[in-house]
Amino acid sequence: MSIHADRLAALRAELTNRGLDGFIIPLTDEHMSEYVGSYARRLEWLTGFQGSAGNAVVLSNAAAMFVDGRYTLQVRQQVEGALYEYRSVPAEPLIAWIAATAPAGARIGYDPWLTTRGFLRSAAAAGLTLVPVDTNPVDTIWAGKPQPSLAPAEVLALEFAGVSSADKRATIAATLQKAGAKTVLLSALDSIAWLFNIRGNDVSRTPVVRAFAIVREDATATLFTDPAKIPPEVQAHLGAQVSVEPYEAFGPTLETLTGKLMLDPAWSVAAIFEALARGSAEIVEARDPCILPKAAKNGVELDGVRAAHVRDGLAVSKFLQSIDADRPADELAAEARLEAFRRESNLLKDLSFDSISAFGPNGASPHYRSEPATNRKLEGDSLYLIDSGGQYPDGTTDITRTVAIGTPSAEMRDRFTRVLKGHIALATARFPRGTRGGQLDILARQFLWSAGLDYAHGTGHGVGHYLGVHEGPQRIAAAAGAPGIEEVLEPGMVLSNEPGFYKAGEYGIRTENLVIVVEDKRPGDLEPMLAFETVTLAPIDKRLIEPALMTQPEIDWLDSYHARVRAAHQSHLEGAQLDWLLASTSPLLAEARAAA
Repeated sequence: MSIHADRLAALRAELTNRGLDGFIIPLTDEHMSEYVGSYARRLEWLTGFQGSAGNAVVLSNAAAMFVDGRYTLQVRQQVEGALYEYRSVPAEPLIAWIAATAPAGARIGYDPWLTTRGFLRSAAAAGLTLVPVDTNPVDTIWAGKPQPSLAPAEVLALEFAGVSSADKRATIAATLQKAGAKTVLLSALDSIAWLFNIRGNDVSRTPVVRAFAIVREDATATLFTDPAKIPPEVQAHLGAQVSVEPYEAFGPTLETLTGKLMLDPAWSVAAIFEALARGSAEIVEARDPCILPKAAKNGVELDGVRAAHVRDGLAVSKFLQSIDADRPADELAAEARLEAFRRESNLLKDLSFDSISAFGPNGASPHYRSEPATNRKLEGDSLYLIDSGGQYPDGTTDITRTVAIGTPSAEMRDRFTRVLKGHIALATARFPRGTRGGQLDILARQFLWSAGLDYAHGTGHGVGHYLGVHEGPQRIAAAAGAPGIEEVLEPGMVLSNEPGFYKAGEYGIRTENLVIVVEDKRPGDLEPMLAFETVTLAPIDKRLIEPALMTQPEIDWLDSYHARVRAAHQSHLEGAQLDWLLASTSPLLAEARAAA
């Protein structure tokens, strides 16, 4: 038996001992996080799945993995089909599978610290009998399970944050007073990091501190985290208005709260509601008041974002030049080289996510992760896709470039150009205030759709300021009901612009820049208009462009973009690197015009 077969068998034995007929294993933690600390990676430990979104259900005689279109290929590479059925959401929802597969009256266990109340309501409406567990059965069988991080929190200086924590808490307090509420509970780790102007190392690639928080109408607050994580300089930064209590004290404290209390059901797990029900607080469900001000960055944050992207773009440009001059042997060598270039600035705190370094067929999996067993050599004629980013104290970056290795086929050039045309269409969009992300998605897909093609992921996600590389609430996507697509885009929001195309078994293409939503007032406008400012600065591979498919305005945009890249980086390069930059950012049709 494989190690994952052994673990599945052990879990089923544990469920039998507890009188349960099944158990739900989500990929999240107590804070509904997308990326979680090592202690919370139960789904990965049990199944082998390393993606950032997914769930598993284990019954006595069946088991299934539920992932979306981003992970269709990856789940089959990492999770044994002999152990788990592969199910695609939203077409094949988890609750419907349980209802159809489990025996009538089956007792299905769930961890109330990893489950939302909304999910429980949906399951009850489907007639399922869900049973909360006091301790997670996966934890019971997980020998050597890591403990939560004790890495100390760090202060994010005002020169990077732009607004003090005291001022942010005063704004939250005013929101509470207006709503007639005494307190608000905060569970989302990035909201807590933003509000208190602290960062941490509790989750790989995402600089957050494992904590809950309670903020009161007088702007005082309690931070629930391990006190060992709060060194004297952080306590001094928090000030007298912020007390620190142990992480484990959060649950019992909930039972003592009184009066009107605000909390966001999207980020508050069922266990929080259960604890509050044992007390006398009056729950007012409302959006986390940190979400919108965190998403709509202030001027200092935006200046930092721009500076981080100039720095990061230089590192990426050096890397792209090195591929042509001294090609890395394989995917893992390539991603290590790019990280080394990023570290040359001495400002990189971490990568913003595990790099997607994918050559040839591996690029067809949008969220591929190279490992020794899958590591491909960069040789032959195909495409190399590198999706990566950095965490800097002044900003978070995320960029994807697709590079020709050898001679690209006509089909590859066609698909790359259609993706680029969609990228440009979104980058140049003007739209009135009140526009939602979902309304803009078609701009990026139209040229693929016209050829009967598409891609199975969103076009744009929000990005934090030295926080999560995936940040809500804003999003650009096509799927009906997808979170965030109804969110109105506001000035200061940062999003990705990343259309793609993937041909299973052959190659993948994606071109990604980050953009800032900005005001765009022009003479004659009758409506207040917005637009996107592109901040990512690295060359796009002209060898993959089919100029005949490009319109003159599209060519003008590309030439103008490359002029910005050239201006940003040329003074920092010399010799072969500078020569490469000048050639890579020259006007698209310059060579053809010279030949004519």
